[in-house]
Amino acid sequence: MGARSTGHQLDDVSVAIIEQLQEDGRRSYAAIGKVVGLSEAAVRQRVQRLLESGVMQIVAAVTDPLKLGFARAAMLGIRVSGPTAPVADALVEMDEVIYVVVTAGSIDIVAEVIAKSDADLLTVSDQIRRIPGVQSTESFVYLETRKEVYNWGLPRPGDRIPR
Repeated sequence: MGARSTGHQLDDVSVAIIEQLQEDGRRSYAAIGKVVGLSEAAVRQRVQRLLESGVMQIVAAVTDPLKLGFARAAMLGIRVSGPTAPVADALVEMDEVIYVVVTAGSIDIVAEVIAKSDADLLTVSDQIRRIPGVQSTESFVYLETRKEVYNWGLPRPGDRIPR
């Protein structure tokens, strides 16, 4: 999901299949086939290849942690002294951390955290600060989510992609 190039070229049909699944992850292969002009079996094969190549992840239910009893969500900006990989690996192992990205700039790692309370968020933040290599953290507590989408546009064949 990062900015690295994977070398995968998507044709118009593969892009259309992904867009159909982004609109409705439960859409049947037969229904997708009608839209993209393929048989159900051909759509199934295409989806399997997209999954195996890592271009697309398995279709999953996305939940809202705040509606499931987690009272607090926050994004943490983490500054690291030394290599970022060991810190990122430690964050990945924490159950409360649901998103980890190594970045460039004044923040080295961004991690999204969910917690059942402010006290739990403080505990998680303290655990993160104790990870060897963590120099400092900055917390951005979520007050209101105004937009969260998973159907961003896809490059089409012939599109110029910045390198």
